[in-house]
Amino acid sequence: MKMFPKSLSGRLLLLTTVFVMLAEVFIFVPSVARFREDFLLLKLEKAQIASLTLLADDMITPELEAELLENAGVFNVVLLRDSTRQLILSADMPRTVDASFDLRDAPAFPLIRDALARIVNPEDEVIRVIGNPVRDAGLMIEVTTSTRSLRQGMIEYGLNILALSAVISLFVAGLLFWAIRGLMVTPVRNLAAAMTHYSHAPEDARRIINPSSDATELRDAEDALYSLQNDLTAALKQKDRLAQLGGAVAKISHDLRNILTTAQLFADRMEQSADPMVARAAPKLVGSIGRAVNLCETTLKFGKAEEAAPSLSEVSLAVLADDIIEGERLALDESAVTLTHDIDHHITAVADPEHLYRVISNLVRNARQALVATKVEGTVTLSATAQDDGVHIIVSDTGPGLPPKAVEHLFTPFQGGTRKEGTGLGLAIASELVRGHGGTLELLSTGQGGTSFEIFLPQKKN
Repeated sequence: MKMFPKSLSGRLLLLTTVFVMLAEVFIFVPSVARFREDFLLLKLEKAQIASLTLLADDMITPELEAELLENAGVFNVVLLRDSTRQLILSADMPRTVDASFDLRDAPAFPLIRDALARIVNPEDEVIRVIGNPVRDAGLMIEVTTSTRSLRQGMIEYGLNILALSAVISLFVAGLLFWAIRGLMVTPVRNLAAAMTHYSHAPEDARRIINPSSDATELRDAEDALYSLQNDLTAALKQKDRLAQLGGAVAKISHDLRNILTTAQLFADRMEQSADPMVARAAPKLVGSIGRAVNLCETTLKFGKAEEAAPSLSEVSLAVLADDIIEGERLALDESAVTLTHDIDHHITAVADPEHLYRVISNLVRNARQALVATKVEGTVTLSATAQDDGVHIIVSDTGPGLPPKAVEHLFTPFQGGTRKEGTGLGLAIASELVRGHGGTLELLSTGQGGTSFEIFLPQKKN
């Protein structure tokens, strides 16, 4: 379990307490200034009452005068009445006046400044305070007094305010802590717990979170997690199916290779036939069976994660194109599809002949099948150019273009199929084979005007 100060709840409680205390500081400073003003105004009021006592009876004893001044907490009282300034009460002052303060319509900032200065100054000073008499009993009243009692009162008042602020801060912080803990922290913990629970068995669909929060942000997070978990669970299931499929394909390829090897032996004997048609077709049959055997062996290696690197050599693209087009024409029957190429016989590519045959024939076959499906005339064209960086091979057709879904997952196995019965493996395999040569296979364009793919093969051997 994490330490409390490092937890989200602990930090929330600490920050709330600090922020509330900070707010209380902004309240504390004006409050102390107000206390100082009220304290001094009270002295003025007491001094005025003492002055009125003297005015009511002009003959008072010195003892009574001293008692009045002591009760008022002042050294002397000056009253301005009828434009005449009169010293009403007076006593011996310990020293001269150190500062004067006029409380008549005093602005807030000077009051706050003077209050803070009084708290930080521990020396006992004599100050003159000027104010308005209570109930208009004159034009002005002025007293001199000591600052000792004023500072002590301000400190006591400030400590009481700080203690009360601390209690209020803790109380408010506690309320906010429990409220936010219930509204935010607990749902976040539940979200983390749901993620942990799912991670223990991500293939189990029962562990997928069920979004239920009524808070917008948390609901968005739950929805995103729900979508992610659904996609991951589906991907894991597909991975299992692909693993099972791979095992089955490896077994089938093993047996099929044995069958094709036998067929290859019979095809070799057909080359010796006296029938010209059989003798001419035999090499094509032998070549096709040889590629089928090689494909089975490659599949077995792939199942063992031992995909062989391409065996590079100089390949004549024109000869390869002739071989591919002649093989694809056998499947055209009466279709109005034309297969052609305009590759110069001098253009060669550094590539594995079998790999390159599979890549180009796959693209040509896809284009041919797309045109046959439209039942209209069309053309599949092979072209190539040799440049300084390498060879660029273009396979284009005049078909209807690729569906948007196929374009989005073009080179993804089992998702990029262009036909309803297609698996999408052809383009994925072709792309992988081209990458094995250090090249690229890209879709140049697709639409109503047709589709074009480009194969780029670098010309330097590694």
